[in-house]
Amino acid sequence: MPAEIYGEHYEFLRKPELLTFEEITRLARLCVDLGAEKIRITGGEPLLRHQLPALIERLAEIPDLRDLTLTTNGFLLSKYAGALARAGLSRITVSLDSLDPEVFQRMAGVDFGPERVLEGIEAAAASGLAPLKVNCVVQRGVNDDQLVDLARHFRGSGHVLRFIEFMDVGTINGWELAEVVTAREIVERIGAEFSLEPVEAGYRGEVARRYRYRDGQGEIGVISSVSQPFCGDCTRARLTIDGKLVTCLFAAGGVDLRTPLRDGASDEALREQIAAVWSRRSDRYSEERAALTDASGHVPARPKIEMYQIGG
Repeated sequence: MPAEIYGEHYEFLRKPELLTFEEITRLARLCVDLGAEKIRITGGEPLLRHQLPALIERLAEIPDLRDLTLTTNGFLLSKYAGALARAGLSRITVSLDSLDPEVFQRMAGVDFGPERVLEGIEAAAASGLAPLKVNCVVQRGVNDDQLVDLARHFRGSGHVLRFIEFMDVGTINGWELAEVVTAREIVERIGAEFSLEPVEAGYRGEVARRYRYRDGQGEIGVISSVSQPFCGDCTRARLTIDGKLVTCLFAAGGVDLRTPLRDGASDEALREQIAAVWSRRSDRYSEERAALTDASGHVPARPKIEMYQIGG
């Protein structure tokens, strides 16, 4: 969360405005009733939520839930990995944009280095939170010269390294098209060092295109929402901490579920509202971006929820 906005005097949401664990679990269960198979806990930084393993334990008990995972910056992961695994978390994704301490701190906006994240990755793997994924956002002129170093570090580790094209999520990251390293270029750079071959998608809507090392030392993934948008196959909805249902990473807002939830709406009424929101969705910003981008690579500003409010 950007320090220039969320300084010591920022007034955060009051606790009554946040969904309780019981409310989160109820809405999650209703989504599973409607066909959702996976739940991912994101942030901000989810490990800052007090007693998070208790929420994981509740969610893990939802019938027919196939996958329960979490995305973290890794700062607190070595402390909580064991508790998360015991609570029923299936696996974990860790954000790591660089192994270089200076570049890492610049991109993550934190005052700790990649060593802390690597310790968390080791703890998660030791706790059985696998297959573990490592996400790297690639920004030209910032960390794109370190892609091969990251690939070399995780090759043969059993972890899946995923490179993500720099996206104009939210309104404050100063996105420009010229800073995007495309998925094709990423694969070419890694492939020039380590021979790669494509892997079939595991399911429809899988966001990462997968490539494996020909010598059997694992695989990488690339997420190409800028150069090769996949809006038509999107199967993801997001629930914010204050109870809004959001149907796109680039949305300007969401539909309030907290009010009817607290006003006594029945499960059936809430299911109908969730289903109506999902069936009416028409989001396809990633596909529209090309038409909106001017000759200089700039996209006109428009209202969007910030990434740290809805996660990846």
